[in-house]
Amino acid sequence: MRYTALAAIAVLGISTASAFALDSNVTMTSSMSTDALWKKVGDFCGIAAWHPAIEKCVLSADGKQRTLSLKGGGTIVEALENWDNANRSYTYTILSSPLPVANYHSTISVAGDPKGSALKWMGTYDAKDASDADAKKVIDGIYESGAKVLTGI
Repeated sequence: MRYTALAAIAVLGISTASAFALDSNVTMTSSMSTDALWKKVGDFCGIAAWHPAIEKCVLSADGKQRTLSLKGGGTIVEALENWDNANRSYTYTILSSPLPVANYHSTISVAGDPKGSALKWMGTYDAKDASDADAKKVIDGIYESGAKVLTGI
């Protein structure tokens, strides 16, 4: 009986360890003013103009959903959850995508910085059909490649 209880605890420990969401966070500074950087970032469908992986963006009639066509094929559909112009941030979720993630929630924001402005892109998600490390590598790469273009790094 004692071994059965220990085995059950071990299984619970293993299953809950992978139940925690992964996260990605990228912060980069830019010499651009906060207003100039927010003008690029704050347009929910403007991502096609600055992210190197996005070929085009189509915005829904109500402005709350964007469909991203990826260079090389594939489509991501995202929903705008919160847009805060005063604080220069918005939060969105992925509704469908070929990415190895599920339960994806992300916020992108622009803040003042002594050098000009700071871009922060952060998200939480679960790995889907991939290891945690592989899913994190994909999302980190998406954030870093977009942030580098935006901040001129």
